[in-house]
Amino acid sequence: MTPGGFPARPPPGDNASATGPRPSATNAVAAQDDSAPAGSSAGEAGWDPNDWNEIHRRANERGASSYTDPGTGYRVFTEVGLRERGRCCGCGCRHCPWQHTAMALPDRIGRSRQPSWLTDDAAPSGEVDLLFWSGGKDSFLALRRLERAGRRPVVLLTTFDADRRIIAHQEIGVAEAARQARHLALPLLGVPLHPGQRYSERIREACALVPRIRRFVFGDLHLEHIREWREAVLRPLARELGATLHFPLWGVSCEALIDDLEASGVACVVSAATEAARGAVRVGEPFDRRLMGRLPASVDPFGERGEFHTIVRPWEAVGGGGGQS
Repeated sequence: MTPGGFPARPPPGDNASATGPRPSATNAVAAQDDSAPAGSSAGEAGWDPNDWNEIHRRANERGASSYTDPGTGYRVFTEVGLRERGRCCGCGCRHCPWQHTAMALPDRIGRSRQPSWLTDDAAPSGEVDLLFWSGGKDSFLALRRLERAGRRPVVLLTTFDADRRIIAHQEIGVAEAARQARHLALPLLGVPLHPGQRYSERIREACALVPRIRRFVFGDLHLEHIREWREAVLRPLARELGATLHFPLWGVSCEALIDDLEASGVACVVSAATEAARGAVRVGEPFDRRLMGRLPASVDPFGERGEFHTIVRPWEAVGGGGGQS
């Protein structure tokens, strides 16, 4: 197999083979059946034959080097097949077990399919706090609290849509998050999310790249159901790693938060707004005390209920704060 494609170009990063023309419907079905366990048919035992995550898992269990993607008909290398190579090929394979180490940094930012470092620096060898990074004001203010406490180094982790390369809800491109990390001089671990994958398992895969995690850190302010969801989904993994969950902004007043944002001297603008904030917030306008002051009572001053989202720009100083410290 080679990492190219059939005459029609394969989806970026999926690393289809070029062993012949695109399969006919008959061949595609035969290859699909080959992804099912012996003695069963596709769709049996409650699994979805269009779920390539499950097809890949089963192919790995059998030691198969490839499987047929149900959506495209292309042959895709499994993790087992890629491990047989002994190194990353640099093609951005869907199941790369080498964290895309042979890819240049801009290519990892633009095409990575597996958790990988999106900055030149990786995690230090000692204990770290792993901050779940959205690129917005809340995670930035959580970072400031961590750095003022100075207990241990901080590593950023951001999840994003594997195809769109966008951080959910924030509408921030992963390239922007990498730029933020570079200006903050912090390592950024990027975690592309594919449809059908369990979030907790994807985070587990990413955590394997960080030698020693002391705390999972979140920028949540006061929404109980969000905190409860994080605790239910991620606390078991944290316990396995000997880590705890930490919410440094929990219960902090909006007044104290906007004071700290102003003190940072870092620009912050609205990156997305929902129907709930229509007419009150515009994408691209600065998020500051003045915006907070004119919000209607129905909109949370920090958009905590999802009314709007923001992006911080540590490369752009405003006010008299003098920039991020």
